[in-house]
Amino acid sequence: MKLFNRAGFSHGDRVQAGEQTVRLAVNARARRISLRIDRIKREAIAIAPSASRLPEAVAFARERSDWIVGQLADLPAAAPLLPDSEIMVFGEPVLLTAAAGRAKLIAATDDAPARLLAPDDAAFGDRVLRLVKAEARRWLTDRTGLYAAALGQPMPKVAITDTRGRWGSCRPASARGAASIRYSWRLALAPAEVADYVAAHECAHLLEANHGPGFWALVRQINGDPARHRDWLRREGGRLQAVGRV
Repeated sequence: MKLFNRAGFSHGDRVQAGEQTVRLAVNARARRISLRIDRIKREAIAIAPSASRLPEAVAFARERSDWIVGQLADLPAAAPLLPDSEIMVFGEPVLLTAAAGRAKLIAATDDAPARLLAPDDAAFGDRVLRLVKAEARRWLTDRTGLYAAALGQPMPKVAITDTRGRWGSCRPASARGAASIRYSWRLALAPAEVADYVAAHECAHLLEANHGPGFWALVRQINGDPARHRDWLRREGGRLQAVGRV
C-alpha cells in the first residue's frame, strides 16, 4: 500500500503523455484511475482517488496517449468569425457580413435573417465579438433581473467574460460587497432556453452557495427541470468554445 506520493505529483499538475499535455486531478469519490476529456477546456485529465496514486494516473495516461490524441482530434475545429459565415445568437441565425462603416447588428425581418455588419479587415472578428458580447450583456442582464426578482433578491452586478471552465459564476452579497454574477459571452451562441437556464442557475446561488438539494429545488422552482439544458451544454460546449478561435 502506498502511503505517500513518491514522485511528487500534485493535484493540478500537468505532465506529458506522448505529445499531449495532461492535467492531473485528485477526486476522493473516484473508485479507480481514469482519463477524461474536458470538451470545454479542450484538455485531457488523468484522475486518481488520492494523491498517493497520481503516479499510477500518469503512467495510465502515457499508456493511453494514442487514445488521448484521437479524442482531442475529434473535438470541433476552431471556427473564426469571418465574413459570409453564420452564427447563432440566442437561437437565432445571424449572418456575418462585410460592409463599410461602423459595425452594427441589424434585426431579422420577414424577408431576411439578422445580419451583423462590420468592415472587411483584420479586425472583422474583433468587431463581431464586441457586438455579440454587448448582446450577451443585454440579454443576460435582463434574465438575471427577472430571476433575481423571482427570488426576492436585489439585482446583482452582471459582467461578461470569456472563461473556458465555467458558463457562469456568482458571488452572493456579503459584508465585503453587493452580489455579482459573471457569464461567459459564449452563452449568446447557445439556444435561448439554455442560456436562460444558466441565468436561473447563477441567480439561485444568490441564496444557495452550494449545489445541494436546496439549490436544485430553487432552480426547478424558477426554471423547471435543468437536466436537458445541462446535457446540451455537456454535448455542445466544445463547439461553442471553438467559435471565434483561430
